[in-house]
Amino acid sequence: MHSPVWIFGYGSLVWRPSFPYAEQRRALVRGFERRFWQGSTDHRGVPGTPGRVVTLIENGDARCVGVAYRLEAASQGSVLADLDHRERGGYLQRRVELEFTEGDSVEGLLYLATPDNPNYLGVASLAEIAAQVRASSGPSGSNAEYVVRLASALRELDAQDAHVFELEAELAKAAN
Repeated sequence: MHSPVWIFGYGSLVWRPSFPYAEQRRALVRGFERRFWQGSTDHRGVPGTPGRVVTLIENGDARCVGVAYRLEAASQGSVLADLDHRERGGYLQRRVELEFTEGDSVEGLLYLATPDNPNYLGVASLAEIAAQVRASSGPSGSNAEYVVRLASALRELDAQDAHVFELEAELAKAAN
């Protein structure tokens, strides 16, 4: 019998998992925080005009709330292969402890983009990130839509994320 495989979504997987799963739960990982520091040339941007999507950066005091998905045993292999393809733009699998609201925890996988991948954009001011997001669109839609949908999904989870919400406010301010 296979052990259950849990996937932690903290970006688009929060609101668009696009794979079958047996269970979905609000979860958090400790020691990480979201940042729009990863370039997207295959989903929310294109080569030459990358969008900005989230990755996690290590911060010992941080907590990142997202959604954990327990995969159906029969589809684990195909789902992981599909996720490896979906996250091919610089993300690698990493094992982490997922903590649930009820107090229990499990080992899970998340996809993390590190500074050594070719699409990593790194630190930028909020104004610079917002300008790049406003100007970017790709096969999965506009980069601004990504930000708005992520912020909305985080509110539904009752998750606080200053970086995401400040970027959303900056985009809204520029739209008015």
